[in-house]
Amino acid sequence: MTTDLFTALKAKVTDTGRKIVFPEGTDDRILTAASRLATEQVLQPIVLGDEQAVRVKAAALGLPLEGVEIVNPRRYGGFDELVSAFVERRKGKVTEETARELLFDENYFGTMLVYTGAADGLVSGAAHSTADTVRPALQIIKTKPGIRKTSGVFIMVRGDEKYVFADCAINIAPDSQDLAEIAVESARTAKMFGLKPRVALLSFSTKGSASSPETEKVIEAVRLAKEMAPDLILDGEFQFDAAFVPEVAKKKAPDSVIQGDANVFIFPSLEAGNIGYKIAQRLGGFEAVGPILQGLNKPVNDLSRGCSAEDAYKLALITAAQSLGE
Repeated sequence: MTTDLFTALKAKVTDTGRKIVFPEGTDDRILTAASRLATEQVLQPIVLGDEQAVRVKAAALGLPLEGVEIVNPRRYGGFDELVSAFVERRKGKVTEETARELLFDENYFGTMLVYTGAADGLVSGAAHSTADTVRPALQIIKTKPGIRKTSGVFIMVRGDEKYVFADCAINIAPDSQDLAEIAVESARTAKMFGLKPRVALLSFSTKGSASSPETEKVIEAVRLAKEMAPDLILDGEFQFDAAFVPEVAKKKAPDSVIQGDANVFIFPSLEAGNIGYKIAQRLGGFEAVGPILQGLNKPVNDLSRGCSAEDAYKLALITAAQSLGE
């Protein structure tokens, strides 16, 4: 059950002093989530916006703000230092004047708080596009060493079953190196959710049963991923049934370390991943938790504009857990 999943995450992040910044400080859903997080003393929420506007909105919603830090970018005492740090980070790509203008934008400002360590992670997207949320992160926080691109995973939950599906959100046509990186990062995400990762890279072929540029891409990705993480239980290429059904695995991949017991599934394209998670969600009755962005130096996550306060609360827990590392 997702209730159990988030109970465990909540216990993991409580008393760790994590600070999560919410750029959309006057959004009803964000304020509701931030107030709850502070009231439960799970983490330290930082909401961005005009303080009076935030307090008026909270009062109208009947929300206590004890424990919620309100920061107005235009009145922030360390604003000049953030501008200088931003100019340095962008290495000649922005002037001081441009940096100052960009940092009046709450997403850029919040991302700089994360980059400089004033916050541990960021949750946005309730009132912004994915591009508005992710672009500052890619420019400022950037991807981890050895990781070229960020990617998006879903945790698929049904009863006691938990699986990781990737990439279902970001990379349209990943190449072999991309898939290898996605596989390794997805295994790390799986560990965060209490899984011992067993990673299967998927295709329409199992261990050479078909040959094409598409299957060769996945075969090469398996080789690269094993080089990147030699201790990881990982294999491919697999059709889904060979990765998931032990009886099929015995016939199609008898010598593989994956014997129908994979719990992390890496799709060969965004098309396949997006279709796959929605089939599991709609036909299989799984709850899809995500997308969760991975591969960044520090965690930034993107809400849907149709999100609920509960979604924002849960994504803050995930972001805080990501900030703790493994």
